[in-house]
Parts: sequence; structure tokens; C-alpha cells
Amino acid sequence: MGVYDNYQRVREKVAAACAAAGRSEDSVTLVVISKTFPPSAINEAISAGATDIGENYVQEFLKKREEIDSSATLHFTGHLQSNKAKSIVGKVALIQSVDRLSLAQEIDRQAQKQGLRQRVLLEVNMGEESSKSGASFDQVEELAYGIAALPGLELCGFMSIPPHAESAGDSVPYFERLYHLFLDMKQKKIDNTNICILSMGMSSDFKEAIACGATMVRVGTAIFGSRQY
Repeated sequence: MGVYDNYQRVREKVAAACAAAGRSEDSVTLVVISKTFPPSAINEAISAGATDIGENYVQEFLKKREEIDSSATLHFTGHLQSNKAKSIVGKVALIQSVDRLSLAQEIDRQAQKQGLRQRVLLEVNMGEESSKSGASFDQVEELAYGIAALPGLELCGFMSIPPHAESAGDSVPYFERLYHLFLDMKQKKIDNTNICILSMGMSSDFKEAIACGATMVRVGTAIFGSRQY
């Protein structure tokens, strides 16, 4: 099957997972992760109904951005170096990978230059793996307050990738822990934040993530196929 049909199939699975969890389908945003794939494939997904597109690499995103259907909401989901923040700020609706205060401060500086508030997610390292970026659980609250103090940023929630698992069910304890953190931080009602997004779950485990409370899932391989590196 092609991109169009694959997107429809994933959309149906998202709807089924929402129904099984007693949630409405519109409570979960499906972000199509399009790294390494050309604008033609991305636009095919958009024509199938995709509303949100996520890119992981700054240079690739900048090359493709003008050719992506402008009706889509754009996200940056990959690791972001501080010196490349100026290339992303204001060009995407949501930066999902803020994992340290120094990066948040640079995004804030660039956002204030443009006279805007950049919406961001705080990336959490669920498995506290040295090979992955993201704040540890015990750093999250302090970092959230640090981001909230920056006038050019709006903290909207959290993003994470669980450790590699042999089966999707192995990710459930991580998803559950992050969901409880999300609820706890949301209940704190930190000034200048709007914590409403929990971005977790990918092609192999988005159904489990939805069952655990994800409000956003990031799916690429199930729509486009294997990455074209």
C-alpha cells in the first residue's frame, strides 16, 4: 500500500485505540514524522488527511519546508542544538524537544527577536538512558519552572521516547509514569504555561500510549515505510 492508504489505516487504528480507552478520537493528535522522506510523500499524507507534520533534522527541514503543503501544522521533534535554534523558531508551531535550560534560553532569545511566543514541549528521558537526550524525572519540575520564566516561550507539555522494547507492552510502565508526571505538572498550574500536550508513542507502540493517556502520537514508519537514509 502507498502513503495515502497507510495513513488511512493508521488513522483507523488511532480511532480504535481511542474508542478502546473510552476517549474521543479528536483527543489525540496524530503527528506524521517525515524525516528522510521527500515533500511529494509528505503532501500525499496531507492529501489523505494528515494535519500535523514532524521533522527531526534542521537542514533537511529547511530544504523541504517551502514544498510542504502550507495547510499542515509543522513540528520539530528531533534533537536541537542551541546554535540552530534560530533556524527553527517561528517556523514551526511546536518544538517538542526542549531538554535543557540553555536551549530554552536560546529559543526564548530568538523568539523575542521575532516578537512571538514559541510553543514548546519539555523532553523527558523516560528510561534515563545516556544515549538519549531529555531531562530526567527529577529534573522536570525545576526545568519547567525555568522555561515558564522565559517570556518568549509557552510550555505546553511533555514529549518522550521509551527505551527500546521487545514488545509494545514493555513500554506501558514508562508511559504510565510519564502520564502521572503530566497530570501532576498540569495540576500545579504554573504561571505562563499551558500544559495540555503529552506526546508519546510511535509506530510500534502508539496504541499502548493512547491507552496510557497520550494526547499526541508521532508516527512515521507505519505511514511511509522504512527510512530512506
